[in-house]
Parts: sequence; structure tokens; C-alpha cells
Amino acid sequence: MKSLPYFCRGEVVRGFGRGSKELGIPTANFPDSVVDNLPADISTGIYYGWACIGNGDVYKMVISIGWNPYYKNTKKSMETHVIHKFKEDFYGQTLSVVLVGYIRSEKSFPSLEDLIAAINSDIEEAKVKLELPEHIKLKEDNFFTSTTNSNKAIQNALQELKGNKFVLIPVLGC
Repeated sequence: MKSLPYFCRGEVVRGFGRGSKELGIPTANFPDSVVDNLPADISTGIYYGWACIGNGDVYKMVISIGWNPYYKNTKKSMETHVIHKFKEDFYGQTLSVVLVGYIRSEKSFPSLEDLIAAINSDIEEAKVKLELPEHIKLKEDNFFTSTTNSNKAIQNALQELKGNKFVLIPVLGC
């Protein structure tokens, strides 16, 4: 997949309500606007990478992108399991993720227990793969320190510059 690593950010929204309750594996869900803007070569399946809530620490994660065949969803989703125990929910906060690699395609399972076992296996595989030097460096990417809060600073700076005249000079080769 040419788009990997893939960086995306969005507000955490309520999902289907199955992660914590039914599976015992809580997920943070992206809104439709993030899901709808995925590159065409990001196929459905299970990915691993790094995640950050707000301006917090960066943690390992797995993310399911697709239709969740076991549940027969009619809506494509992006459900992120951050590999960390949080004390409370973080709905409405900004979730920043970097998809680093692909684990497997999505598939249905004969039972809920089989689905849970597969997810736990995906989590263990992600933990191992994210220890590779080429993946660890992405944990330190400035993407995680340039959250949406910095957009407000940029907007404020542009407001201060309003009224000043600028000349844009095209630079070739950029």
C-alpha cells in the first residue's frame, strides 16, 4: 500500500457500543468524514500503528477499517483500539493515528469467542511489529505534537497579518 504510513486525525465519536461491552476491547471511533477520506489503496482490514489522544502520550494501537463482517455492518467504520488502559472515555477529544502496517484482511468468525481471540492475536502482533526501528521512529513524528490546537495559533497569526500585502512567488520543484 503506497499510502502507508498514513496519518489521520479526527474527533472521537460514539460507535456501535460493542468494543467495551461485548468484546472487552474498547475502541475509539472516527467520524464518517475521516472514514470517507481514506486513500483508495487503504483496503479494509486490520492495521497497526501509533495513536495519541489530544496532546497526550503516544501509544501502540490496532485499527479495524471496514464493515465488521461478524456484525454485518452496513456502514464502513474505523475503530481504533489504543493499547493502553484509560480511566475514562474520551469522546469529543482529538484522536491522531499513524497507520504503519497491515496485519490481515477483515473476515467473519463463527463465534464471538473466535472474534475476540483474533483481535487479541492482532494486538499481540502489533506490539511486536511496532518494536521494529523503522516503526518506533514514527512514534516520535511531529504529527503528534502538531495537533489541531496549533491550527488556532495559525488562525490567530493570520488574523494579525490581515491587511498586510504579500506577494506569492511560485517556487519550482516543490
